[in-house]
Amino acid sequence: MEWNGVVTLLEEKRQRADMNSSGTSKDDVCDIVCYDSEKIRKLQGRVQEEEVQGMAQMFKALSDPTRMKMAWLLDEGGELCVCDMSILTKQSIATASHHLRLMKSLGIATSRKEGKNVFYSLADHHIRTLIRMTLEHMREEHCHEDTGAGENRS
Repeated sequence: MEWNGVVTLLEEKRQRADMNSSGTSKDDVCDIVCYDSEKIRKLQGRVQEEEVQGMAQMFKALSDPTRMKMAWLLDEGGELCVCDMSILTKQSIATASHHLRLMKSLGIATSRKEGKNVFYSLADHHIRTLIRMTLEHMREEHCHEDTGAGENRS
């Protein structure tokens, strides 16, 4: 690959990375700083901050184990009443309802009221795919933990 950016040696940075307590090793940091100005120019205009913020909010919501479990249950069970969800997640009805409302506000779930009950389901196939792919990826990574086969994936 041809690099058309400025290249500078950063031995001091590499040495600091070797001693980094956060788990960063010298293999995680470039030995030199270089950049591909054409690639940077193409990508800079493509990333929209509002979209990035929205995606981050969605992943933040799903980073809570209770909400991830709820999303998984909605994928597996289809539409579920708040009362059913509270039993399945071992949460009070108020807490389950709070989590589900947050998921709805972020476009992860939808709801409908039937009489005195409120039923939730996943918003669409994109969310289902996200949940399923995450689970598949997690299971695949765990299968390779013992053998080390899951390392250095890109």
